[in-house]
Amino acid sequence: MPKQREGTDEIERCPECNSGHLVRDYERGELICEECGLVIDDQFIDLGPEWRAFDVEQGEKRARTGAPMTYTIHDKGLSTEISWKNKDSYGKSIPTRNRAQLYRLRKWQRRIRVSNATERNLAFALSELDRMASAMGLPRNVRETAAMVYRKAVNKNLIRGRSIEGVVAASLYAACRQCNVPRTLDEVANSSRVGRKEIGRTYRFMTRELKLKLMPTRPQDYVQRFCSELKLTGDVQAKAADILKDAAKKELTSGRGPTGVAAAAIYIASILCNERRTQREVADIAGVTEVTIRNRYKELTEKLGIEIQL
Repeated sequence: MPKQREGTDEIERCPECNSGHLVRDYERGELICEECGLVIDDQFIDLGPEWRAFDVEQGEKRARTGAPMTYTIHDKGLSTEISWKNKDSYGKSIPTRNRAQLYRLRKWQRRIRVSNATERNLAFALSELDRMASAMGLPRNVRETAAMVYRKAVNKNLIRGRSIEGVVAASLYAACRQCNVPRTLDEVANSSRVGRKEIGRTYRFMTRELKLKLMPTRPQDYVQRFCSELKLTGDVQAKAADILKDAAKKELTSGRGPTGVAAAAIYIASILCNERRTQREVADIAGVTEVTIRNRYKELTEKLGIEIQL
């Protein structure tokens, strides 16, 4: 009998010639002896390395079950593909007389992946969504949420009469709001091929028809990103958050653009922490005008009693 390791079924020696030179061919699923050529096992399974996992989440991440399902691909990433290798499931070469048939199968397989108008629409729209999300540096969960919003719009036939790019941009903007990764309409428009006005109009229509429950963005949501882009320290970020907290208590943030209030709070905090940034620098990052920052800055300093020595 061939020797086996304790706790496993892995064979160490050839039962025919007792050689230890065994080769594992994972393409054919065979375990072969190099010395005598004996096929020891013809249903060999690649069990992979024994990864350590300390919780369920780590165990799932280390699973060897292929790519996960994703809504950012029109067929959810579950499509099959005929390999370009002219070999069958046993690893044997396909005879020349059957290769023409294999070429036709590959061609039709590519065609039927996008079989109708809805799938063609999704294929184009989701590739556009991925392009915009990459340009804006958005995380994976925002892309998945945007893809779900777009799919719901397609199922309710909200695309008719509107540009695909406009609906994609509106879906991405809505997803940013849902995932608390706020981006302004101007930022979305800069990455899109449609204008700010059309994106806003489509977004309002979609939220009404799909009954999306989206809370208004708060100035606090923008502070971390703006401080990071201005290369300000955590002290400035914490000070700006305190200023906005006091402003919210006195209702100084309601009815005003959140980006403008956030920019003014960061400007004040940068001066108080001796990391001064000009109004022009803050305005460029926040996407607002210097006049807006000056107006919000005066309101906050007067109503909160903040003394600043310029």
